Amino acid sequence: MSTRNILIISVVVPVVAFLALLGIGLTRQEPRTGASGAAVVTKPASDFALPLFGGGEISLSSLKGKPVVINFWASWCVPCRDESPILERTWRKYKDRGVTFIGVDIQDKESDALAYLKEFGITFPNGPDKSGKITIDYGVSGIPVTFFVNRDGQIVSRWVGAIGERLLTARIEELLK
Repeated sequence: MSTRNILIISVVVPVVAFLALLGIGLTRQEPRTGASGAAVVTKPASDFALPLFGGGEISLSSLKGKPVVINFWASWCVPCRDESPILERTWRKYKDRGVTFIGVDIQDKESDALAYLKEFGITFPNGPDKSGKITIDYGVSGIPVTFFVNRDGQIVSRWVGAIGERLLTARIEELLK
């Protein structure tokens, strides 16, 4: 074997091995936002009082005994735009069955949030988390994220990313059992 071949093998093999290990490591990592809200699942939902766009306020404690879907969003969030029509459609389908939806707008300008709600015809209660306290209490590190709270006030599950209609419906049906 020539010196040139030995040199190529001694450089190329370690580089290829390093790149392969790097690739394996990167594919096994969950994105940071994938853990958004994970720590609060199976725990009692933190109570909050959310000032609503258009006036008034909604508190989670006032909804005890009802299933609640809490969605964290922002007008600048592209996946939020994908799920908004689904959330509104599903809200309209289940509101008469006692399910309440709450939208928590984060890190947004009020004018942008109001334009967003109008654009998508959102009618379920929505308000801004101006202080960020609700977002912190729920461990939200990326949006959209949706929490499902049972009648006992416990967070039974959550979904990170734009939620599809079939999954949203299935989770709500579980809350209604």
